[in-house]
Amino acid sequence: MPGGLLLGGAVAALLTTAIPAHTHSGVFDNPPPDKIVIDVATVNGSGCPAGTAAVAVAPDNTAFTVTYSQYLAQAGGNSDPTAFRKNCQLNLIVHVPQGFTYAVASADYRGFLSLQPGASATQKASYYFQGSSNTVPKSHPFSGSYNDDWQATDSTDWAQLVWAPCGVQRNFNINTELRVNAGTANPGKVSFMTMDSTDGDISTVYHMAWKECPAS
Repeated sequence: MPGGLLLGGAVAALLTTAIPAHTHSGVFDNPPPDKIVIDVATVNGSGCPAGTAAVAVAPDNTAFTVTYSQYLAQAGGNSDPTAFRKNCQLNLIVHVPQGFTYAVASADYRGFLSLQPGASATQKASYYFQGSSNTVPKSHPFSGSYNDDWQATDSTDWAQLVWAPCGVQRNFNINTELRVNAGTANPGKVSFMTMDSTDGDISTVYHMAWKECPAS
C-alpha cells in the first residue's frame, strides 16, 4: 500500500457515486477500467493536522473521497482568537491508467453549522494542477441564525473543465477553507462550522471526468 494514501491510519469510506454520462467529443461515458491510485504527497493546514485526513478512490474510478476528522472553525465566546479560520491544502499524486486523462467535474461538501443570530460563515475551495495557476476560489456563504446540516457543491461546465496534462505527471492541489464571523449581536456565544457526517468524520467527494489522450 502506498505510504501516502493513509494519513495517521484514518481511512475514508469508499464511495461509488458516478458522474452523469456525457457524449462530448473525446469524453467517455465510462471511466477507464484499470485501477487509479491516489497518493497524498503533502497535507498542510490548521484544519488537517497530521493523522486527521485520508484519501480513498471509489471502486468504479468515478470519484475520490477526502475524509477529515478535526476540520472545525469557530468564533465567539471563549474561542481561541485564531480558530475563526481553518484551512487545508492537499497535494495529491494521481496515478492514471495509460492513455487517459482526468478533470474534476464537481465537488460535494457537507457538514454541520451552528450560527448565532448575526453570525456568518463561509466555505471556500480552489483547485489547480502543479505548474498552473490557481482556479478562482468558489465560496458558499451562510448567515445566522442557523443550527442544522449544510451542503454545498462546486460544479464546472464541461467546456471549462481543466484536464490534467497527458503523458506528464502533475500533482493535483486542493485548497479549502472554513471561516466563521461571530458578528456583534451575540459575540459571547460560540458559532462554529464543520464539514462532518453522522459518524463524526468530514467527507468530501470529488467527481471525476475522463477522456482519452490523443495518440502520440
